[in-house]
Amino acid sequence: MQNKNNRINQNRRRTGFKKPIVFHPQNRHQGQYDFKKLIAANPNLKQYVKLNPYGTESINFHNPAAVKELNRSLLFSHYAINYWDIPAGFLCPPIPGRAEYIHHAADLLKDDGVPLAQVRCLDIGVGANCIYPLIASLHYGWNVVGSDCSKEAVASARLIAEKNELQELIVIRQQHNSKHFLKGIVQPEDCFHLTICNPPFHKSAAEAKKGSARKTKNLVGKKTAKLNFGGQSNELWCEGGEYEFVLGLIEESKTYASSVLWFSSLVAKDVHLKGIYAALKRAGTKEVKTVNMAQGNKQSRFVAWSFLNPVERKNWINERNEK
Repeated sequence: MQNKNNRINQNRRRTGFKKPIVFHPQNRHQGQYDFKKLIAANPNLKQYVKLNPYGTESINFHNPAAVKELNRSLLFSHYAINYWDIPAGFLCPPIPGRAEYIHHAADLLKDDGVPLAQVRCLDIGVGANCIYPLIASLHYGWNVVGSDCSKEAVASARLIAEKNELQELIVIRQQHNSKHFLKGIVQPEDCFHLTICNPPFHKSAAEAKKGSARKTKNLVGKKTAKLNFGGQSNELWCEGGEYEFVLGLIEESKTYASSVLWFSSLVAKDVHLKGIYAALKRAGTKEVKTVNMAQGNKQSRFVAWSFLNPVERKNWINERNEK
């Protein structure tokens, strides 16, 4: 019986079997993919849809072209946009997981009494895909500023906003110094209800490649690896990886304590939380919240912090509502 269970579990891993993930109620990507609807929105997806070993329709998530067309289909179908593309080699993120961050962040703001239709958000490291601004603006009507240190990513994100006539809601700014997060982006007149960030996960290109090889082996039982999700160096890795990136963001956020209601960042590895909490305490934050959520096919979380206490945040919100 044990050998049989081992074979079943091994087969599940190789065929991409995933445990059910419970998404936020506002997430438009509940349940299994409706490939009939997705193909109707984007006929190019049809060539990649096949029956998997369980007899249900799916795509090969190891194929970058298939993943890209699935993303395009999801955006066309669920958000009614008419253009989305990314340059070769750039990150092609799982959209349902990205939507989770936006919806849980909306709950964070709603708990403070922020009118969701008036939210101004900063996406640090928007990437060429522009996914967070698209979801935030089209689902909630947020005004989003996206920043990136890659000129190609900035050009791509701007094109996506322009092609979908979202320039009034989505503004993309060039970060000219890759060592900064907020400096050079947040202007003196700026006030943001929220900052969001998906930090580079790995510490080096070699670590990123190794992680992709491990993911690929678990998925298809092969040792060869290819980044099905793509990604440039600044998207996938940085010196010190996720941990040092978030610590740097915390340190820099002190300078903008009165310009931002809530700062936040995804934290993929829970082992990093203890050090992050310690850094937030040293920075003088007034409140820290950790929000658990579904992220792709696993559980993840984001950490949010504010340099304002509840009364100060209420006053901050009221002052801006009056303007």
